[in-house]
Amino acid sequence: MRAQFVLSEIGVGLRRNLTMTFAVVVSVALSLALFGGSLLMSDQVNTMKGYWYDKVNVSVFLCNKSDAESDPNCAKGAVTEDQKKQIKSDLGKMSVVDSVTYESQDDAYKHYKEQFGDSPLASSLTPDQMQESYRIKLKDPQKYEVIATAFDGRDGVQSVQDQKGILDNLFGLLNGMNWAARAVMALMLVVALMLIVNTVRVSAFSRRRETGIMRLVGASGFYIQAPFIAEAAVAGLIGGGVACGFLVLARYFIIDNGLALSEKLNLINFIGWDAVLTKLPLILATSLLMPALAAFFALRKYLKV
Repeated sequence: MRAQFVLSEIGVGLRRNLTMTFAVVVSVALSLALFGGSLLMSDQVNTMKGYWYDKVNVSVFLCNKSDAESDPNCAKGAVTEDQKKQIKSDLGKMSVVDSVTYESQDDAYKHYKEQFGDSPLASSLTPDQMQESYRIKLKDPQKYEVIATAFDGRDGVQSVQDQKGILDNLFGLLNGMNWAARAVMALMLVVALMLIVNTVRVSAFSRRRETGIMRLVGASGFYIQAPFIAEAAVAGLIGGGVACGFLVLARYFIIDNGLALSEKLNLINFIGWDAVLTKLPLILATSLLMPALAAFFALRKYLKV
């Protein structure tokens, strides 16, 4: 097969159906940009999980005098020195515990003032109203229930709180947004495939006389189909290139410059350029193969070659 003939037919086909070709390029670009974005979002969530789950603490809050008057868990009064020693000793014996840090009422008051010093409530608080606590770092953040079971309801313990629960809500929201993006991506892929099939069929119909002559002179089925498949593949590849450009620009302007979230949100460990660059070949390959396969199956039925 002459490559020059195939290339000329591709150019003719793309020019004849310029509007539909543009629609294919745009739909493929948007759907694959969403596809790449959803993959990067998954990487970002996993990176954040690995970063934050390693830092979460379980907090065992101890009863103070104020709690003894208002909290049923502290009905037996404020925590005693013996109870604190026993709690610390028991924590040190647990195999799931990596380290234990004691926070006094004065330390808790200082931390509260640092974080919420502008709050109207901060001016009315005193150190004796704050709670002493043990901050526990676990070897496995998933083992929170071991601590909760051992210390919830114990004399001198007001509550056991797991910071992982707060993070789980955040990651649940991020995962929900990611699945919503994937649903939109799937819808856009369906639209892109429908446009590709229609574009190929219109192109084949507009050249039905040429394909008929080619069949009469004994041209093979693949020889007849190749220009149409190549047209779809080229249009898809252009859309894939645009999608890759979207992802690179989004990473650059949202994280590095423009919004510069990496500077404004120092507490978030953002994905690097390596995560973006490793997705680009997959997007380009999908943009090439998806339209080509769609055109191939559409032509088998339409041209009956």
